[in-house]
Amino acid sequence: MAKERVKGVNPRKERRGVVTSDGMDKTITVRIDISKPHRLYGKTVRQSRKLAVHDENNDAGVGDLVRICETRPLSKNKRWRLVEILEKAK
Repeated sequence: MAKERVKGVNPRKERRGVVTSDGMDKTITVRIDISKPHRLYGKTVRQSRKLAVHDENNDAGVGDLVRICETRPLSKNKRWRLVEILEKAK
């Protein structure tokens, strides 16, 4: 899928993460893992962030690897939408 660049418009961010909770209706919690070098010492440091993600059909389950994209604000905490499930949990 080719992304077209329009002047003055940034493409939406996309992330991959693991579903940690699916207890809410049409909402999942996704953990995004980030590895980056420490700014002073250079050692690779792992960080994670949890995001509330809109799942319209309640398809994703705990442990699934998913792809999410940025979207307009859907509620107080939801700014991301489920694009696809890359790998179902075993």
